[in-house]
Amino acid sequence: MGDKAHDDAVLVVGLGRFGSAMAAALDRMGHDVLAVERDPEIVQAWSGRLTHVVEADATSADALEQLGAADFRVAVVGIGTSIEASVLTTSTLVDMGVQQIWAKAITPSHGRILDRLGAHHVVYPEADAGERVAHLVGGRLLDFIEFDDGFAIVKMRPPRECQGFTLAQSKVREKYGVTVVGLKPPGEDFTYAQPDTRVRERDVLIVSGRTSLIEKFAGRP
Repeated sequence: MGDKAHDDAVLVVGLGRFGSAMAAALDRMGHDVLAVERDPEIVQAWSGRLTHVVEADATSADALEQLGAADFRVAVVGIGTSIEASVLTTSTLVDMGVQQIWAKAITPSHGRILDRLGAHHVVYPEADAGERVAHLVGGRLLDFIEFDDGFAIVKMRPPRECQGFTLAQSKVREKYGVTVVGLKPPGEDFTYAQPDTRVRERDVLIVSGRTSLIEKFAGRP
């Protein structure tokens, strides 16, 4: 740890629900993760599940310097129990020149502070999850990813008006302004969609487009 050559190394501060999920996922993806947590019980619980877990108070600039935080290109501030601790840690990492700082925000005002401090990405996990689940509750959408500019990619069941027709015949793009990118028949792999691709009732579609237009398309019976 602590070598600027290791671009895949990530510092994760705070092992609450968000931080621990991030650390575990990054670890599974092959990143060299250093997790920092000040609660000794949490440190003990994760010490056998993550390669590098350190008990330290990340609000201390001295502690972060000793951990080599300045050598990390990416840091995640997942502190969720204390806005003050989150702000202090983020501010120190900004001062250290960490290139990418992802910081969890508890409230909009907290998020604005993190943004002004210089956090490169402010994340609202509860709000983001709530909005995503709201899109899935209706039943037709199977998965939903929205980007900052109001553009989304979804996995969904086809509306009845598409079933039994090719994409050229159903004119989805002309009618709704969204693009069917791919299609997955039951038990088969996804394939890229073509104008002559015929949509069946049990197929799964990958659709991209403006969020408002996708919502309109997904709302069709």
